[in-house]
Amino acid sequence: MKEKIITKASDMFLKLGFKSITMDDIASEMCISKKTIYKFFSNKELLIRESTTHIHKELHETINSVLKMNHTAIEENFKIRKMFREMFKSSVDSSSIYQLKKHYPEVYEKVMLREINECSMWFRENILKGIENGLYRPDLDVDIYVKFYYTLIFNINENTSSEKEAQKLELEALEYHTRAMATPTGIIELEKHLLNPNT
Repeated sequence: MKEKIITKASDMFLKLGFKSITMDDIASEMCISKKTIYKFFSNKELLIRESTTHIHKELHETINSVLKMNHTAIEENFKIRKMFREMFKSSVDSSSIYQLKKHYPEVYEKVMLREINECSMWFRENILKGIENGLYRPDLDVDIYVKFYYTLIFNINENTSSEKEAQKLELEALEYHTRAMATPTGIIELEKHLLNPNT
């Protein structure tokens, strides 16, 4: 039952936001009593902590599933962006990450430490793959570009309250990041994906 609660709560938090969803909402959605939830989680913050761990696991399973498809470095970034967009598809306009930072800052800080470490590793592998593919310039300072990109992406997500606006800015950041690194061949591939960024 505990895992079912975490799974349902995670889904609701992503769709409607960490602040918006109450324990009553989760109980009602699952057709259980609120008392059942409190048997496993003494307060909402504990449930949010467990849910962010669950979401983190899902995120990285999503990334790994794309990496196994062996796309080019540029296509890989667009595919991951598409999968994230579907995963974070909110039925309200308020970004769940923005809500987490604003209303549960301690949980947010722990989430960000974990995400920055793992995303930095993924960004690094993507850049090295792009250099190997001839899509990114071989003279790049990989550490600097990794830092540039995660600073851009995390800054957008934690400071943009609108999910729709955050997704628009993320696409702009992806284009900016890719153009800064790309070879002429990489620019051609980037332009191809920008024509249909959501496919």
